[in-house]
Amino acid sequence: MKLVFIIGDAAVGKMTVGQELMKITDLRLFHNHMTIEPVIEIFGRYDGRTIAGMRDLIFRNFAASENYGMIFTLMMDFDMPSEWDYLEHIRQIFEPYHTDFYYVELIAPQEIRLQRNVTENRLRNKPSKRDLEASRQRLINDDKNHRCVSRPGEIRFEHYLRIENADREPDEVARMIKETFHL
Repeated sequence: MKLVFIIGDAAVGKMTVGQELMKITDLRLFHNHMTIEPVIEIFGRYDGRTIAGMRDLIFRNFAASENYGMIFTLMMDFDMPSEWDYLEHIRQIFEPYHTDFYYVELIAPQEIRLQRNVTENRLRNKPSKRDLEASRQRLINDDKNHRCVSRPGEIRFEHYLRIENADREPDEVARMIKETFHL
């Protein structure tokens, strides 16, 4: 089993790169909004406990499956210990299944991410982003209030790749990931 974490700031391209990586590997994509959106639809708001429970169920069942592996995307605040704990929590679910773990961090400046924040693919897959002004303001506020880009040398995972993807197409980034980690 292989588990590829794609982490990065809002609208950096995590889901889109994950979609491209899924096309060229046997990995399955589980982007974070696959649990966020149905919960918002049902509850009428974001409910973190329900989202986490759904994710855990999916992780447990997938880890026990015969699948080749998973791509999981998430935004991470590197200053929050709970975010690091969450990565470790997911690792612990998969570890008994002899899983290889890979970490990819995508980085792009805010001006690029604001452009990506309104792309057709993003809006199709993430209904909660369709209020464009609210989504734009959330991205700007997240940048002010959270550190979603690692410091050089901060991430010490064995299989880690940091990609500045402002000027790269998603399929190129996916190929870089596949080739670097031999997926």
